[in-house]
Amino acid sequence: MRFIVTLVLGIAACAAMAADKYPAAAIPASLTKNANAVKRAEVLEFQVHSAKSATYTHRYAITILNENGDRHAWFSEQYNKLYKIESVDGALYDSQGKLLKKIKTKDCHDRSAVDDISLIDDNRIKYHNFFYKGYPYTVEYEVTLSWNQTFFMPSWRPQDALNMSVEQSTFVVKVPQDYGLRYKMFNYNGQPAQATDKTRKTYTWQVSQLLPFKSEYAAPPFHERTTFVRIGPNEFEFDGYKGNMRTWEDFGKFIYNLNRDRDQLPAPVKQKVAEIAASASTEREKVEKLYRFLQQNTRYISIQLGIGGYQPFEASFVSKKGYGDCKALSNYMYSLLKEAGIPSNYVLVQSGDYSMMEDFPASQFNHAILCVPLQQDTIWLECTSQSKPAGYMGAATGNRRALLISEGGGKLVATPRYGIRENTMHRSIRGTVDGEGNLHMTVHAVYQGNQQDQVNGMIEGMSKDKVKEYLEETIELSTFEINDFRYDQVKSVLPKVEEHLDILVRNYATITGRRLFIVPNILTKGGMQLTESPDRKVDFVFDYEFRNEDEQEITIPDGYEVEALPKDVSLDTKYGAYFSSVTVRGNKLVYKRIRSQLSGRFPASEQGDIIRFFQEIYKADRAKVVLVKK
Repeated sequence: MRFIVTLVLGIAACAAMAADKYPAAAIPASLTKNANAVKRAEVLEFQVHSAKSATYTHRYAITILNENGDRHAWFSEQYNKLYKIESVDGALYDSQGKLLKKIKTKDCHDRSAVDDISLIDDNRIKYHNFFYKGYPYTVEYEVTLSWNQTFFMPSWRPQDALNMSVEQSTFVVKVPQDYGLRYKMFNYNGQPAQATDKTRKTYTWQVSQLLPFKSEYAAPPFHERTTFVRIGPNEFEFDGYKGNMRTWEDFGKFIYNLNRDRDQLPAPVKQKVAEIAASASTEREKVEKLYRFLQQNTRYISIQLGIGGYQPFEASFVSKKGYGDCKALSNYMYSLLKEAGIPSNYVLVQSGDYSMMEDFPASQFNHAILCVPLQQDTIWLECTSQSKPAGYMGAATGNRRALLISEGGGKLVATPRYGIRENTMHRSIRGTVDGEGNLHMTVHAVYQGNQQDQVNGMIEGMSKDKVKEYLEETIELSTFEINDFRYDQVKSVLPKVEEHLDILVRNYATITGRRLFIVPNILTKGGMQLTESPDRKVDFVFDYEFRNEDEQEITIPDGYEVEALPKDVSLDTKYGAYFSSVTVRGNKLVYKRIRSQLSGRFPASEQGDIIRFFQEIYKADRAKVVLVKK
């Protein structure tokens, strides 16, 4: 009997402990304000055993406050032959901290990591969700993986997203005593705590009470706004390949060795290369012709197999199959040029959003391109594109630093720059407004540089019917009909696209009694209605430069004269410039507009000036002309 009582009391005590584990009421009010989720506790531990093996353990608990935080309740972990999941444990708690459910590894779903981009991918994912809706609730997970490489290492970012606060988070890294570990910190006070025993060194970072923050216009990269620690090795091993990334030069030597002897071409392809080279009179023409051969005979397909997606397939594979990913196609183009006697360099680059840490050699790349240094010029080649002209990179890979690979190692270089002179748009409109306020207009626009990227992608990737549908969805007019449209491409190192539109806009002008109201700016309304944030601390970052010019001539209906015209607006700031004017010449309403944007980084203290600049543009772009019947 005494044993039974003791057992019951023990069970009750355990239940009480479980009930008190993550009560939502214990969260400080400062952490719930403006938050969708609160990270209650987290320990991320990474232990390096040797240059080729490590153990990764991640334990965390997150309280979900509302349905906008539900996405943080998902557990997912990727694995492959380099990362083996040893165990997964999970638990669900209600608002009081009462344990509702537990799960083990076998309860997780398992699927391939193949996505819409990749044809083949040897990565897999284990994932789980309790799908609980009793807010607030808490999920707790612990996952342990064994790593068979140290090329990639985990980073620590306690705040995973906007509108998330953190009660407590710890990052622990354990390495052998003689192991060279590098780290780079953002928004962390002081240095990590360090401890040493007979066999290893331990580094510990810890934060608590991190308040949520919101989305802000033109904010810096996410890692600059919250606590972030990135670690990297000196010596490492990756699927049997040994390397060093102490410097970019060392990192590049490793990549060069991965690519070595993967440039052998079949005899028929060699013969074709000889024919193409013989038909060209200059080195540049040889490069352009071989690039067209690549574009006409291969296509891009993502294949993420083998060594973390870092080693390209052999040139013979691409030649036989007719496809490859960015690495394989860049290596194939390298091989074609080598056969023609033209040296080139394989280049790793961070495509898309750019936030590279240039002073921290590590795997920060997601794309490969090719650089061809000629005697008088350098040609950059985007080998995954079947439409880009030789020499043009575009917004995704231009204006950034990249790692150029040679036998001597890696070197950071600048990809082509596209600024205010290159990224231009010039639009000319001729139109007539009838007595019922309908506008019939013809539009001729020339997009250049990065300004033509989206337009070019549209016409290259869509049928004519789909292009029309896209135009109908994106042109910012209320009721209109596209009578005709046409696009002409000018392919060069700085490509252009010419757009021709014939559009009827119903009720563009508003008729009220004897008056006719017209917004002279028809298609290029810009600016923003920003509100000042008194607690903004981060810089404004503008990383895209452009220049737009519009000139329009609209014939007004007979019997009307001008009652009011908008005043000319002229702005010239370090953020950009703006000019607009409206004049009347006989029965013609003539509108001119020039808008330019400069890149740069500006302190939060200039918020007022920046807001005024955009608001004045917003107001000027929507100003109306008032006509009155004679």
